[in-house]
Amino acid sequence: MSPVASLVASPNLSAAIHHDIVQSEIEGGVHLGDLPPGATLEISTRHHVYNIVKTGGLNARISGHPQYCAEPVEVLIGGANWGGSMIKPGYIGRGMRLEFWHPEHKLITTSKVLDIRQTS
Repeated sequence: MSPVASLVASPNLSAAIHHDIVQSEIEGGVHLGDLPPGATLEISTRHHVYNIVKTGGLNARISGHPQYCAEPVEVLIGGANWGGSMIKPGYIGRGMRLEFWHPEHKLITTSKVLDIRQTS
């Protein structure tokens, strides 16, 4: 069964939110929980290319932003959002914005994700 077919509508969410959730699965993305420690992702956003190495759970080393993570830094990946406050936890999806918790700068939200490649 495809991930989209397994989604169940919730009466507590609007049709627009349901659409965004289903669209995120259609456009593709990565559930971090499905990746083993050491897995490496290259995330291209509108403005930067991030390299993410999963260290365990939702923790990762991330680099790629000249101000926040020019060198790899350990962060907690929150997930991805559609430009608002609703987050899809533990997921990074095309067309969404990656959220991660930086030890010094707190919550960082990227520009829209254009592409996701697993490099190892």
